[in-house]
Amino acid sequence: MANVLVIGYVWPEPNSSAAGKRILQILEYFTSNDYRVIFTTTAAPSEKMVNLEELGISSEKIQLNNSSFNEFILDLKPEIVLFDRFMMEEQFGWRVSQYSPKSIKILDTEDLHFLRNFRGEKNIEKGSIKNSELAKREIASIYRCDLTLIISEEEMKLLSNEFNIQNNLLLYLPFLMVPTSDKKTLPTFEERKHFISIGNFKHRPNVDAVNNLKKEIWPLIRKVLPEAELHIYGAYPTQGILQLNNSKENFLVKGWAANAEEVVKNARVSLASIQFGAGLKGKLAEAMQCGTPNVTTSLGAEGMNGNLPWSGYIADTPKEFAKAAVALYNNKEVWLNFQEKGFTIIEERFKKETFQTIFKKRLKEIASNISAHRETNFIGSMLMHHSLKSTQHLSKYIQIKNELERLRSDISQQDFSKN
Repeated sequence: MANVLVIGYVWPEPNSSAAGKRILQILEYFTSNDYRVIFTTTAAPSEKMVNLEELGISSEKIQLNNSSFNEFILDLKPEIVLFDRFMMEEQFGWRVSQYSPKSIKILDTEDLHFLRNFRGEKNIEKGSIKNSELAKREIASIYRCDLTLIISEEEMKLLSNEFNIQNNLLLYLPFLMVPTSDKKTLPTFEERKHFISIGNFKHRPNVDAVNNLKKEIWPLIRKVLPEAELHIYGAYPTQGILQLNNSKENFLVKGWAANAEEVVKNARVSLASIQFGAGLKGKLAEAMQCGTPNVTTSLGAEGMNGNLPWSGYIADTPKEFAKAAVALYNNKEVWLNFQEKGFTIIEERFKKETFQTIFKKRLKEIASNISAHRETNFIGSMLMHHSLKSTQHLSKYIQIKNELERLRSDISQQDFSKN
């Protein structure tokens, strides 16, 4: 059985974020294709993390800047190493290349961090995205890997057209979803109540979106629908988000949803006032799967529906957004029409079996001749040559520094009074 080593940024939390769902979808792909999956991370365990053991996945805690990883991967000899976000490749990529050079290195970007960050810099002179320090780091990480998984077609276009990255290094792999099978079991229009907004508050675009709803949009909706409520769900709410809770205004901050699907399918309309970000919006994909039409922005819908009609309204000003939300909330015929469009998007754009087959084929192609594949990537080999020197030496410096600090601590705790 082939080994797949996954180096995660955090422990998977599928009920907390789209990133948590995404990495779990990839883990389940490997287990369903008879790979032995070992999930590792430097992060501390969390209460909301999924039980990997129940999914047949073993897990290990690893350390940054520590040679113990070298021995670990040398013993494991994984056929595939998957980095969850480029920061993990920066930390461990050189060690993988040095101690397990035959491993296929895959980067899952989740979304392009440099694009999200660039769009979030609202109040400063942006300049060119190519001048972004983060862009240089993330693009370098892409080149150092054998394959990078890109979740959005818009990001594929950006990498190909603006950064000229060759196609054989990239694979469009969106959400891997199962279409809604029994639509008749979902709550009806009449059975659903209120609006919902959901998203992990460690993710800055979600914090910004909720603030935008509170200050700009919800007051306009309440003028027309005074009895309606807006339920705000999301893991790790900040103090600023918690303070937005106002029962008199029917703006209710609920916090983390133990079962996100349940709260989404019982809402009548999902609101996603996304002002900046990248990738695909998991909250909108989940809303479609739950049969919950939405109102979002152009950026929120980016890359999701292709040439298919959208599953709700797209509005980019507070006034238009509020007007669309009210219209969707009150009109059953329109609501049902958008619900069906959402089902169609999931069926035609994110069907699990379709993209698993594509992923499997690409992995087989790379594995069949990894040397030839790498020979076409001169920039990657050049970056690896330098990163093996700079990153390696920095890591070893930190490792030695940490060891000296532990030694000093041990000495200071010894009792020399008996000598």
